[in-house]
Amino acid sequence: MPLLDLINEANDIKKIAPEQYAQLASEIRRFLVSKVSKTGGHLASNLGAVELTMALHLFLDFPEDKLIWDVGHQAYVHKLLTGRKLGFNSLRQKDGMSGFPKRKESPCDAFATGHSSTSISAALGMVKARELRGSDEKIVAVIGDGALSGGMAFEALNNAGRLKSNMIIVLNDNDMSISENVGAMANYLGKIRTSQTYGKFKEELEEVLNRISKSDRITKALKRTKDSVKQLFVSGMLFENFGITYIGPIDGHNIERMRYALELAAQKDNATIVHVVTKKGKGYAPAEKNPIRFHGIGAFDAKTGETTEQKSVSYTDVFGKALIELARQDERICAITAAMKSGTGLTEFGEYFPERFVDVGIAEEHAVTFAAGLAAEGYRPVVAVYSTFLQRAYDQIIHDVCMQQLPVVFAIDRNGIVGSDGETHQGIFTHSYLGHIPGLTVMEP
Repeated sequence: MPLLDLINEANDIKKIAPEQYAQLASEIRRFLVSKVSKTGGHLASNLGAVELTMALHLFLDFPEDKLIWDVGHQAYVHKLLTGRKLGFNSLRQKDGMSGFPKRKESPCDAFATGHSSTSISAALGMVKARELRGSDEKIVAVIGDGALSGGMAFEALNNAGRLKSNMIIVLNDNDMSISENVGAMANYLGKIRTSQTYGKFKEELEEVLNRISKSDRITKALKRTKDSVKQLFVSGMLFENFGITYIGPIDGHNIERMRYALELAAQKDNATIVHVVTKKGKGYAPAEKNPIRFHGIGAFDAKTGETTEQKSVSYTDVFGKALIELARQDERICAITAAMKSGTGLTEFGEYFPERFVDVGIAEEHAVTFAAGLAAEGYRPVVAVYSTFLQRAYDQIIHDVCMQQLPVVFAIDRNGIVGSDGETHQGIFTHSYLGHIPGLTVMEP
């Protein structure tokens, strides 16, 4: 009997014996590949988060405990483990199951989402509600290393450092957003990932300190020693300098290690980051080989990984080629994207003109003001961004671009009704939020 047949509602995973976890993970991956190959969807990110989601479900009790997903495209396994197996037949279809968490879809979806970098802020709000209510539910936010490049995540981390009650932030680190991650945070996490010496040393040091400390005074002195040693091994210790306890890095495909780390984090009276390292696309060879293509994909042949949908030339394709031709004629033209190089048609531009292409990470507000700075110095920046994400930079468009009458071009992709990604991704507000801004000309093919 397949183990998935035993999981029909929330918390059923707790009926599965530990020696069967590997089999269940394998069944989940086969299920996801089979279903997403028919409907399309976000595959690679979900394949990489199978064991992580299982560990979280073994640790939490639903719907009492709260699990907040950042972006939410990696929540398919969560949906499967909370009794929505049949929903995958209509995944991302009209009147079907959403590809993102939805509060109206299940009480186990604590927060509806579809945009990045919101999870820590929402979780902090829920912690405050828990404190006001006097309850004791666990609250966990799961954020990817790509979403951690967004400024809102840092605003929340700044707030989280002052927390005096428990909250767990799981950093799901797969070295990817949609494309490869860029910037200082990606480099910092890369150093932590490769610093296995630090992780092993820290565990052994803590064990020794726990054995020999006999008084509060000695304990405090030893803790200062331990913190100093951390600085030698991992430069900056960014999260702990925020006032947030750091645990990791941990193998994100080892369920027992993650359960132990989560239980340890739950004992803290402050915000704690559990840093897990996962492989995007794990368990399905085509997705492991090409995680960018399988991040969000249409229908495909599950055996070969080849797309079965007929590909036609899109506006995105035409835009990308036209911008390359214009850039050949005008050296002032630069292209800027916010972690959406492939989706906005700028992959080839980046190859032809690497010095004039900038990916700022998931930071739309920064992208717009960065473009304004370029334009103020005589360049002609083109900001390529999805309509739904440009909403985040509304103030920057008005204050930093239009008020100064700077020549910035916004190439807005996915304008209008875009279909299967649902309400969080529809670009239906473009005309209403841009059309009334003085100095901004709106054109549409």
